[in-house]
Amino acid sequence: MSKSSDVKDYIRTIVDFPHEGIMFRDVTTLFADPRGFRMAIDQMLHPFAGERIDKVVGLEARGFILGGAIAHQLSVGFVPVRKKGKLPGTTISEEYTLEYGEAVVEIHDDAIQPGEKILLVDDLLATGGTAEAGIKLIERLGGEILACSFIIDLPELGGRQKLLDMGMNVSVLCEFDGL
Repeated sequence: MSKSSDVKDYIRTIVDFPHEGIMFRDVTTLFADPRGFRMAIDQMLHPFAGERIDKVVGLEARGFILGGAIAHQLSVGFVPVRKKGKLPGTTISEEYTLEYGEAVVEIHDDAIQPGEKILLVDDLLATGGTAEAGIKLIERLGGEILACSFIIDLPELGGRQKLLDMGMNVSVLCEFDGL
């Protein structure tokens, strides 16, 4: 890919995936480009320079890629929030609404200690359901969420406002119109 100074330029759009009428924002092209990936990680970290972050929490699945890289950069621990039944230890769970039903995510019950400062990360903010569930899990364990950081926001779906209404600090690198 040609050099660019905008993360958005590294993200491809796939029309009608996974369903007709959907404009899928594919971050795998961003992840595959070393310059683009580095830029995204650096830009996701920039707003929090100088802040104490104890752990990074990544939402399944692309949030794991981002969260691992960010945790490495900060020399802090990484905690996954996974789909129900994927974590081997004792977990707590949170149900949330999807476009076409409901889902459940889980976190290990000992993954976060009370008072730890948490940065929650994922690739895409759409309706905010998964992020809201992750926030509730972190808060149930006593974690203090410094911010929620995403590469992409789809403003028309209202996720950012949902998180702002919850009192969250929300950081995004770019926005795309439409679904």
